[in-house]
Order: sequence, then structure tokens, then C-alpha cells
Amino acid sequence: PLKNCIVGRGLDPSASRRGRRPLLLQKSLPQRYTGGTTLYRFIKPCCIQKRKEVITMRTALTIAGSDSSGGAGIQADIKTMISNGVYAMSAITALTAQNTTGVTGIMEATPEFLADQLDNIFTDIYPDAVKIGMVSSSALIETIAKKLRQYEAKNIVVDPVMVATSGAKLINDEAIEALKSQLLPMATVLTPNIPEAEVLSGMKIETADDMIKAAAAIGEKYSCAVLCKGGHQLNDANDLLWREGDYKWFQGKRINNPNTHGTGCTLSSAIASNLAKGFDLDTSVERAKKYISGALAAMLDLGKGSGPMDHGFAIKNEFTLSHDEITAKAAVFTNGESGVSSKQAASVTAESEFSAVKLTPDKEAK
Repeated sequence: PLKNCIVGRGLDPSASRRGRRPLLLQKSLPQRYTGGTTLYRFIKPCCIQKRKEVITMRTALTIAGSDSSGGAGIQADIKTMISNGVYAMSAITALTAQNTTGVTGIMEATPEFLADQLDNIFTDIYPDAVKIGMVSSSALIETIAKKLRQYEAKNIVVDPVMVATSGAKLINDEAIEALKSQLLPMATVLTPNIPEAEVLSGMKIETADDMIKAAAAIGEKYSCAVLCKGGHQLNDANDLLWREGDYKWFQGKRINNPNTHGTGCTLSSAIASNLAKGFDLDTSVERAKKYISGALAAMLDLGKGSGPMDHGFAIKNEFTLSHDEITAKAAVFTNGESGVSSKQAASVTAESEFSAVKLTPDKEAK
């Protein structure tokens, strides 16, 4: 009798034999398992059955290492994705012990555990976009590629973290070759900096024309779009997007901020977020560059070294304000300068231009 039904976790299918009726849900009910408590796993399909509103949002996955100081890696990715209006998920490739002055330790995930993370994500909350950051071993790279193919992942943004600004290699040659053969051909867009573009193209990049030639060589080799990032003493933060034989420059103004830890992670995550929301690649890059400029221009100054950016600069509301800020605003309005309440004074909408989703014609009409 239970063959065509789903029995909730925590409920014994033999309960009816002991005088209790198990809770049964027909398999035909539209369901989306979302985790959480056992009770909620039944509330959601019941809400759908009774035509209750169920709120959803676009989703993005970051596959990268953890930065314990929060400025780069999955921490920067998650902050960026939330600020850009998508639900963020993560599969961790490695734990690092680091701060703004450097890295003191790395503990890499096993390929089996990384595969388990990805299985749990794709079989439950399917990501609308995937961002891939630093992956330090060929075994992990092969695991990621296998799972992305298995689940037919879309909107894949690869930040090919291989070479530091100084030119020093961050991963070994075996991992670089695995990255080239396994992940890069799957990408929607690659986001190399100048040193990484030199490795991938085999060319020396010294001029704007060199950037165009290198991006073309990379794009043709791996059949994907390439965003070649300036900002390394070349073109003053202008980025080049090459795609399908054509290219476009995205102009940028260098911001005099020494705290640039995690800029590469942030830009690629912002691009993935906008792809997840339905924007085309050109628009996604443009919005991502505007977002990272705002995060840098906020001039956050934390740590003793190259500190993090303010990823939440565009999110201001009653929950982000400090006690002193709320008290000061309340005092202004108490003195009769406005008829609104202190709570209204403290509340600035959390919606921002970066969290907007591309509207379909029916949503535009509404």
C-alpha cells in the first residue's frame, strides 16, 4: 500500500500496524526537497497542493577554497552572491589558515568528499550558475569536471587561479594540465588575469593588442568566452571580453585602494550571479565590474596587510546599522526635523541595483 507514496523521514512505515496512520504524500504532488526539519519537508508539498505561495530565488554555486579571514575564496563568493541577489551554495575544495598578511596552512578536501558535496547540491537545489575558483590538485579538478558533466551544469564561470600577480605559480604543473584539459573546455567564460592569460596563451602580454591576441588564442583553443582582466599595470583596470571571434573593452577607473584581497574571486562570482539571474554575458560583466568598483570605493580598511573589500556596501537597512547610527538618526527625527519614525529613518531598503533580476516580458508587464 505504500508503493506509490512517500513516507516522511522519522515516520515508521509499520506505524499503521501499531495503530498509527503514517503521513502519506502522493508522488504526483509537485515537490522540491529543500532540507531543513522533518516537519518542513511535509509543509512545502502541502503548501503547493493547497496553492499557497512558495517563494524561490535564483541560485549560484561556488566551488573553491575557504579563506579564514573572509576576504577571498568561498567567503568572498558567498558575500558577493548574496549582495547580487542570488542564493549562494558552496562546495569546499580546501581549508586554509590565512589572514591579510599571508597563508600559513592548507588542508585539502579529498576527491570523495568533494564529490559528496556536489552530489548533495545538484540533487537538491540545482544551481543556475557555477563559479569555480582555486583547485590545487588534478584529482579534485577531475572530480569537479566529472560532476559538472554528470549534472549538465550551466553558466560555468572559471577563475583559473594558477599564477600570482608576482608571477609565482600557485598550483603545480600537473594540476595546470588537468585544468586545461578538463575544466576550461566546459566553461562559459574564463576570467584570467594577465599572468594567467600568459600561461594559457603561451604569449607575453605587454600591450592592449597583446591582450586581444592572447584572449583570442585562449578562446579559440578552449571554445569559450574569455574575460582578460587588466589592472596589472596594464590598461588601468580595463578588461577585455573576447567571444566568438569578436571582442569588447569594458572601461574601468583604477581606484586608489590598497585593500584588494579577493578582487578576482569577487568579480567572477558577480558575473556568475548575473548569469544566474538571466542577464547575457556582456551585461553580466558590466554589472559585475560596477559592483566590484563600488566594493573597492567603499574604502574598507581591515587587517595589517592587503585587506578585504566591502562586499555589502550596497546593502543598507535597519539590521546593518550600528547602535550609534540608529541612535543618531532617531535623535535627528525626535528634534522635529521629519515626521517619520526613528525606525523608518534607520531603514534603508536592502534592494539594490545589483540584486535585480532580468525581467521576462510577463514580469515587466506586472
